[in-house]
Amino acid sequence: MIHITECPRDAMQGIKKFISTEYKIKYINQLIKVGFDTIDFGSFVSPKSIPQLKDTEIVLDNLDLNNSNSNLLTIIANLRGAKKACNFKQINFLGYPLSVSEIFQKKNTNKTIDESINLVSELQNLCIQHNKKIQIYISMAFGNPYNEKWHIDLILELLNKLDRLLIKDIALSDTIGTSNSHKINLLFTNLIKNYPKLNFGAHFHSSYDTSIEKIEAAYNSGCIRFDSAIKGYGGCPMATDKLVGNIPTEKVIEFFKDKVKINHSEFYEAIRISDSIFS
Repeated sequence: MIHITECPRDAMQGIKKFISTEYKIKYINQLIKVGFDTIDFGSFVSPKSIPQLKDTEIVLDNLDLNNSNSNLLTIIANLRGAKKACNFKQINFLGYPLSVSEIFQKKNTNKTIDESINLVSELQNLCIQHNKKIQIYISMAFGNPYNEKWHIDLILELLNKLDRLLIKDIALSDTIGTSNSHKINLLFTNLIKNYPKLNFGAHFHSSYDTSIEKIEAAYNSGCIRFDSAIKGYGGCPMATDKLVGNIPTEKVIEFFKDKVKINHSEFYEAIRISDSIFS
């Protein structure tokens, strides 16, 4: 079975015009009805950094999780945000972006990579205390726009440190859409072979036209967990000025067909509602 994380947080975060809290609540409640494995719904980061998500707590308090098996994931960037997120029983996963790029790590979290590893250790302990899990996103996993060195050994080195901290959930993030079939196969094949007990996922940013080949390359390399956003909305505003959207959820569902278990009528309604939010 294929596991899908729907990412309205990623879809919304780079949009400058504020999306009303009411619309966010309506949209995410509709996504909950679809039956995704996980919903990346918001973030506990500084509203100065991501003003679009300053209402995350209000949105969370108005989500209807009755009769839902979907996990909720929120992004955090520091210990303060993590502690705040841990106050909410509804949240299952805390996501932290750990980059291969030193420049991006500082831009995104105001920390070095080494400082972030130390923070991840604290976050892991905090999550264990509050019955939550930490999801680490390996940002810039397929390259970066800063001309910094990229090599699979850099990622293996990070994975070795995370494995020692007993981190189990890892998503390889193509933050700016630089991945291709060769790199995807190289990373997933080697990482899954070297760390068979870890749960690896794919968080690809991509053009609409190249999304299927990226999904196929990851799946053929052993990946069964995919992050996506309806119609491919999104992008990381901390990476470059030009936003590169997410893999479209409809493309993931189209590719895997009967390997994805969702409520299709509720999914089509979510697509309809998305038009009024993102248009």
